[in-house]
Amino acid sequence: MIVPEPIEILVDADACPVKDEVFRVAARHGVKTYVVSNSFMMLPKDPMIERVVVGSGLDVADDWIAERARRGVIVITADIPLAHRAVKAGADVIAPNGRAYTESTIGAALATRNLMAELREAGAVTGGPRPFSKSDRSAFLQALDLSIVRLRRAGFSAVPG
Repeated sequence: MIVPEPIEILVDADACPVKDEVFRVAARHGVKTYVVSNSFMMLPKDPMIERVVVGSGLDVADDWIAERARRGVIVITADIPLAHRAVKAGADVIAPNGRAYTESTIGAALATRNLMAELREAGAVTGGPRPFSKSDRSAFLQALDLSIVRLRRAGFSAVPG
């Protein structure tokens, strides 16, 4: 008997505003969640939530996540370069505002990010992204739930092993 691969969620957690939402949706579906950060953070005591504290340094958490990204994994991140790496590895990628990145959308997102960085460096753009809102949170919940359902329909297991 072939056991289907489990769905996993990898959270780029250091600045993630939707960790509690991830935990709720993952618990409802029985999905293992890895919370990856550069420093210790308090998490619910749940065997399906695993804390991963990586060393300090540029992109250490991103590298940990990117190395484990594959089909059946959902990556939660606002980091566009990490989203690009994860999409290329076959993972589902969702930003905290609910935007799902795919092969057809990640290139434009990366180009926009790079353009905005150049404009900020030149002083042409001084503001950042708009504040995180209730509608962002709602869109995120919907996108995460949809991603899990879609992966289950594709043959992945909600519960590990």
